[in-house]
Amino acid sequence: MAHVVQPLDQPSNYKDSQSRIERAKQNDLLSKSTTLYIGNLSFYTTEEQIYELFTKCASPEDGGGIKRIIMGLDRNTRTPCGFCFVEYYTHAEALASMKYVSGTKLDERIIRCDLDLGYKEGRQFGRGKSGGQVRDEHRQDYDPGRGGWGAQAQRLEAERRREVEERYADAQDGPGAVAGGGGDWKETETAVSRKRGRSPDDEGDNARMGHHRSRDDMEVERM
Repeated sequence: MAHVVQPLDQPSNYKDSQSRIERAKQNDLLSKSTTLYIGNLSFYTTEEQIYELFTKCASPEDGGGIKRIIMGLDRNTRTPCGFCFVEYYTHAEALASMKYVSGTKLDERIIRCDLDLGYKEGRQFGRGKSGGQVRDEHRQDYDPGRGGWGAQAQRLEAERRREVEERYADAQDGPGAVAGGGGDWKETETAVSRKRGRSPDDEGDNARMGHHRSRDDMEVERM
């Protein structure tokens, strides 16, 4: 049976892509490592939540416990970007976490734990082009726990919107564009169209009215 069921406390194929250590040397270091790399975290998971979960595998009575937690941060915004490092005092505690915590849910996400060669300054930052993790650069699905769409998809959408706005601005400034305050000139045009021009008949009517006024004035003077 031991040859059929794979042990849960064995490291996976995960390794630091920027490590220059030979694979054989890495395996030797991992066999003594007290550091875990935790992946697939939600951007909203806090350090307190991680401590509460991983302290369940700590053994303070044997001189162990969690030494420190290093949250993974976006290189540009300095906000959590979905991973962290958990350092224990003993190798046995790290193995226990791989056995009992890896593959369980935290913030409704299945997290992954792997032995790590050890944290070094600078590794807390994402290595993606946009500052986060590389996996979130090319992700095409919508993941609300990891910032929505992938960074590349967000850039494409931003470019599409910018092109639409530029085309709209060009249409507003181009030939045939409606000038601002269109309602004013429409009202003026309506008022002008309602004003009827003078005709020859109007001139005759005015002359006759003037003649009648003159005769009335003469009769008043005679009285």
